[in-house]
Amino acid sequence: MATEIKLPRLGQGMESGTIVKWLKSEGDSVEKGEPLYELDTDKVTQEVEADASGVLLKIAVQGGEVAVGKTIAVIGEAGEQVETPAEAKVDDTPQEEGSPGPAREAERERGRQASAGDQVTELRRAISDGGRIKASPLARRIARERGVDLGDVVGTGPEGRVVAEDVERAAATGAPAQPAAVPSIPSNRLLQGEEGVVREELSSMRKTIARRLTEAWQAPVFQLGVTVGMERAQSVRAKLVELHSDGAKPTLSDLLTKVCAAALMRHRAVNALYTGDAIELYPTANVGIAVAIPNGLVVPVIRSAERLNVGEIANARAELVERARAGKLQQGDLDGGTFTISNLGMYGIERFIAVLNPPQAAILAVGSVEDKVVAVDGQPVVRQRMEITLTCDHRAVDGATGAAFLSTIKQFLEEPGLAL
Repeated sequence: MATEIKLPRLGQGMESGTIVKWLKSEGDSVEKGEPLYELDTDKVTQEVEADASGVLLKIAVQGGEVAVGKTIAVIGEAGEQVETPAEAKVDDTPQEEGSPGPAREAERERGRQASAGDQVTELRRAISDGGRIKASPLARRIARERGVDLGDVVGTGPEGRVVAEDVERAAATGAPAQPAAVPSIPSNRLLQGEEGVVREELSSMRKTIARRLTEAWQAPVFQLGVTVGMERAQSVRAKLVELHSDGAKPTLSDLLTKVCAAALMRHRAVNALYTGDAIELYPTANVGIAVAIPNGLVVPVIRSAERLNVGEIANARAELVERARAGKLQQGDLDGGTFTISNLGMYGIERFIAVLNPPQAAILAVGSVEDKVVAVDGQPVVRQRMEITLTCDHRAVDGATGAAFLSTIKQFLEEPGLAL
């Protein structure tokens, strides 16, 4: 009996994903658990395994963005006749508020097709015949999250439909989304302008980063900073490198991850998520490490870091970073973080303020280790110093709580034996 392959929900809050390419063709044999296609979500591009064995009888959606739960293929026995599943597409009919969101890329593609013969996008007020605002489910969800009245948004989609970009534009400007008329864009990636201007459309990841960091700036945050003496920490790190013959060499970031995990276990109020109507306190320190990749930023998570030694953390970190830069992270690698470390010290940055990673309640910004002239017993001496800055969501963490946590990190770094 044929099995319909539906787009899976790979993470909490996921409503759609973009099929990048199929790894099998129609008529190919498929084994359960074998990679079937590549899927791009808001956070990662990953291979998705087949959940049935047989022959790939039909690919219903060749590519593009598809809503979670939509049938994208059929697997069955060789020669088996199957009904062709309806191809996933944007439905222009009004939908209920809680319905799954359709493909954002499909919305854009239909918009491009609708304007193929025009040089200027025609803006229409997005009202259906029955007086209901015509908007995609994804646009409705974003509007609810951002507090945008769809009645004030001018839709740029087919037949005046409000799409996600319209809502994001309205939320950013605080006014009805009425962008200036612009020529249609023949390419969905790059446009070389007459005067050498290059336009690059935002990827799904870049849009997610923009939306989440905008949300982060709306949180009432405060920052706390201290300067840490790093002589002992550097000495311990050098000794760990000497002793750690197998696997990745421990870095200062690995030692810092262990120190932060130990401090989070002492100050559980910082190891928390703010969910809007509750504060969730977690029993283990799932520490996220901000990693720059060519097309954005990801934060893979080292789980239960307080239970790992520095060598184990180094191995876990090295594997995650390698897969992140190779584009091989899985959704599970990014979920479940309770605290984030952002380290720019390797770029020579002495101090900076990291933007909160919601719904986490705190993030630590780490600068470079520098030789500084300091006073010791009234005499100027050169010592190794590092500046760290803690950003806290004041809705979940009070100032004194954040200060005590940061003081513990400083204490552990200056006397690493207390945390190891």
